[in-house]
Amino acid sequence: MNLLSRITSSPEICHGKPCVRGLRYPVEFLLELLSSGMNHEDILADYEDLEREDLLAAIAWAARLTRTKRIEPVLA
Repeated sequence: MNLLSRITSSPEICHGKPCVRGLRYPVEFLLELLSSGMNHEDILADYEDLEREDLLAAIAWAARLTRTKRIEPVLA
């Protein structure tokens, strides 16, 4: 199964933010948990309806999002 197929977006769920499997877990929330230092096992223990592949899908989605052809400087 393609990990990215686990990421869904619907206007009725979390205001259209990308979420995992239509659940109310936005990708950004899962990435924040991971970046705070929580490991996969801790997150899965706290959120029992999540699966390991959901966390991997969030990471894969973020990696895909950061692929750019060129970065333009932002003028302040």
